[in-house]
Amino acid sequence: MTKIIEVQLNDQAVSEMKKGYPLIPKNGVLNPQALKEEGSLLKLVDRNWRFVAKGYYGVQNKGIGWVLTRKENEEIDFDLFKSKIAAAFKRREAFYNDPNTTAFRVFNGEGDGIGGLTIDYYDGYYMVSWYSEGIYSLKHHIYNVLDKIVDYKAIYEKKRFAQKGQYIEQDDFVRGEEGDFPIIVKENGMNYAVDLNDGAMTGIFLDQRDVRKAIRDHYAEGRTVLNTFSYTGAFSVAASLGGAKKTVSVDLASRSKSKTIEQFSVNAIDYEQQEIRVMDVFDYFRYAKRHELKYGLVILDPPSFARSKKYTFSTARNYPELVKDAIAVTEKNGIIVASTNNASFGMKRFKSFIDKAFKETKTKYKVLEESSLPRDFRSNRNFPEFNYLKVVILEKLN
Repeated sequence: MTKIIEVQLNDQAVSEMKKGYPLIPKNGVLNPQALKEEGSLLKLVDRNWRFVAKGYYGVQNKGIGWVLTRKENEEIDFDLFKSKIAAAFKRREAFYNDPNTTAFRVFNGEGDGIGGLTIDYYDGYYMVSWYSEGIYSLKHHIYNVLDKIVDYKAIYEKKRFAQKGQYIEQDDFVRGEEGDFPIIVKENGMNYAVDLNDGAMTGIFLDQRDVRKAIRDHYAEGRTVLNTFSYTGAFSVAASLGGAKKTVSVDLASRSKSKTIEQFSVNAIDYEQQEIRVMDVFDYFRYAKRHELKYGLVILDPPSFARSKKYTFSTARNYPELVKDAIAVTEKNGIIVASTNNASFGMKRFKSFIDKAFKETKTKYKVLEESSLPRDFRSNRNFPEFNYLKVVILEKLN
């Protein structure tokens, strides 16, 4: 039996944990000297050494680990991981049975009971992402479970944590038969090229599935579309398939152009009829204003933090300015899709950023719809900070 380290928590941490909070807070630990090696199993107790929960030690963002069970007699072993992963896969049965969508999340960290771990499915291939050295040290359990409960073409892994002081996000082949990438996955009938062995860029952010569908089905038809921070052009593909007159994709990364061309091509869209610009988004806004360009649909989905030679952008500080730039190039009754994946603030504050921009530009607007993570990205409703995605679709009225 693996030795379990006893970790004392203060009263606030105990209270939150008894309500179901899954993260072990760094500032909630009374005996931090007990924490020595990530991956250690923890018995969490109150200041009187009474049992609260069991979990593991793994440094990630605001926490030092995650709760895995609140049953004192339950072992943290293969059976525990199997029960959680099998239950998560069972919840996604409808996705597995949908031929129009062949890429989705099958395990979403703390939402499915194991914080620091996500597993994504790409048409027979699985991508396992590890968010701390702690959970990575328990990988033998996870891979043994996958071997037992799923048929797969291959498994790849992505390490999203620092090792020896250096953060290196890389993809590694784990087992199965290596894929011949890119592979083509389907999402609501749209095609997307995906490469699971190409560093940080797999080709598509799965958490934006519902937004892409909304753009295709409700907002793109007949409009000229500006897609900022466009990555591989996934929103542009959805807009084009939804009947957009033309799409303009703007991203600073030089690889974004070839990747966007690839995404258009696998959907039989003539990319030469679209516009793809490799440049700073804020420079493009200035260019568009100078040339009095207007768009019927503007998509804003910036990274939480970005730095170029001229600008430093943070969604927590600079989102109102970004919305102001969008307002200036959006035609009357045009649509703005405002999105962020920054988990440090909630929907209420995000909407205040949008409202601030419209008030300061003396522009009226109407919110058409709001959304957050799609249903395969399971999260606990009682703790909205883990439901990080915030999307507001609005109409500029004047």
